[in-house]
Amino acid sequence: MSAVPIPPAAIAGAVGAARDFLRSVGDGEQAVMAQFAASALEIGEAFTGNLLIARAVEEAIPAATSWRMLAEAPVRAIDGIGDLLPDDYAIDIDGDARGWVRVNQARVGRVTVRYTAGLAIDWAGLPAPLAQGVVALIAHLYEDRGRATQPPAAVAALWRPYRRMRLAAERRP
Repeated sequence: MSAVPIPPAAIAGAVGAARDFLRSVGDGEQAVMAQFAASALEIGEAFTGNLLIARAVEEAIPAATSWRMLAEAPVRAIDGIGDLLPDDYAIDIDGDARGWVRVNQARVGRVTVRYTAGLAIDWAGLPAPLAQGVVALIAHLYEDRGRATQPPAAVAALWRPYRRMRLAAERRP
C-alpha cells in the first residue's frame, strides 16, 4: 500500500499554526519546523488510525470474491480496481467510512485499488482538537530538541476521541 505523502500545503499550515503557538520562531528554523510538522501529522495518523489530510492511496489486495476492507480510513471515494471494468468488481463505503471491495469473479493474484482517504481536505478543515494536538506535538518536538522528554499528555487527550480501534479482523458477508 502506498499513500501519497502528506501534502506540502498541510505541512505549511501546521508550521504556521505552530509558529503562532510558539509566538514565532526564526525564519532559519523553517526546514526543521516542516520536518517536525510532517512527523507530528504522521504520528497523529498512526495514533488515530485515520489519514488526517485526504490524499490518494494505492493498495494491492488479493483478487478474491469475498469482501476486503481497505487499510486506510476514512475513505472518501474508491476510484477503481486495476484495469478491471466496473462490472467486474463491487465497492462500498460503509457508515464508518471504511472502504470495502470485492472482485466478482475469482482471479489469481492481486489487484490494485485506487482510492482517496482522509478526514480533511486540507489543514484548515482538520477538526480543532486534532489540529491542536498536532500543534502541541510540533511545539514539543521543537522545544525538546532531543532531550527525550515525554510529549504532553494533552496531545493524546485531544486525539483520543478520533481514534479507530480494531479488536479483531472485520468480516463482511
